[in-house]
Amino acid sequence: MGSRDLERGGAKSRVANGTTTANYSYTVREDLEEQWTSWLIPVFVVINIAVFVVVMFVNDCPKHVFETGGGFDAKCVARFLGRFSFEPLSENPLFGPSSAALEKMGALDWSKVVHDHQGWRLLTCMWLHAGLIHILVNMLSLVFIGIRLEQQFGFVRIGIIYLLSGFGGSILSALFIQNSISVGASGALFGLLGAMLSELITNWTIYTNKVAALVTLLLVVLVNLAVGILPHVDNFAHIGGFLTGFFLGFILLPRPHFGWLMSRGDLSTSVGVRSRYKAYQIALWLISLCVVIAGFTVGLVMLFRGENGYEHCHWCRYLTCVPTSKWKCND
Repeated sequence: MGSRDLERGGAKSRVANGTTTANYSYTVREDLEEQWTSWLIPVFVVINIAVFVVVMFVNDCPKHVFETGGGFDAKCVARFLGRFSFEPLSENPLFGPSSAALEKMGALDWSKVVHDHQGWRLLTCMWLHAGLIHILVNMLSLVFIGIRLEQQFGFVRIGIIYLLSGFGGSILSALFIQNSISVGASGALFGLLGAMLSELITNWTIYTNKVAALVTLLLVVLVNLAVGILPHVDNFAHIGGFLTGFFLGFILLPRPHFGWLMSRGDLSTSVGVRSRYKAYQIALWLISLCVVIAGFTVGLVMLFRGENGYEHCHWCRYLTCVPTSKWKCND
């Protein structure tokens, strides 16, 4: 967001920034590939757009500017849209609603989650967006990343990863970002990126061009995390979502190894191939399951006890914003 608050006198808003996608080449052996029809990701896109429209309706910029006594410079953008017009760019440069409207519709607000027991905000914030630019970048990323994953693994597993990653990102964000509201689907999007990485690792033996794919995917992840060190971008949601999706990928996305699949059609070799999964896949599954359970448990306990993450990790502030001569970071 800009250097000023979304609403005069209101809380500062952080956005979970959109992810940058890239084409990378790794393919499953053709005789092992199974394609599903992608419908859940398009539904998620429609829901996000519909929610954004509802938020803009509730925001009602002309009324909001009139009630707050905005001057000549405080004019709604695209006023021909009526109550759907955007807040003045001085208040929200992303072409969106005010922070008050976002907070009213379920933005992540640490004080309301902890002191007012509004834990549902950990889920609702991932369906909200700070502006037109924000939702456009996120939805394009979701289409490019999510549809391919859903085609390969089905709507159940990808839906679980998307939702739990968004939830995990919200938990980590609330532990560290306690003076601002946060919105955006990028925690869930980073979860899909994390799942892509762990899926490539755990199914290493059945892929071609895997080294190039691994390097490319790592670069995409690092570039997107680097963007998160800019001010007013909630990188903790990115990191929390990525780690959640990374470990969920080991749990939900392992494929039977190539030798077992080939043995199904050859009785002479099936005797020597008893397990669908390799030992390292099983080990990663068990470790990841423990990490996910422990992570969610510890994170939620710390959150609802009102603890501040910076008290346990002083250097973590540099994960979400690095101060330079061009900008300052506000905790």
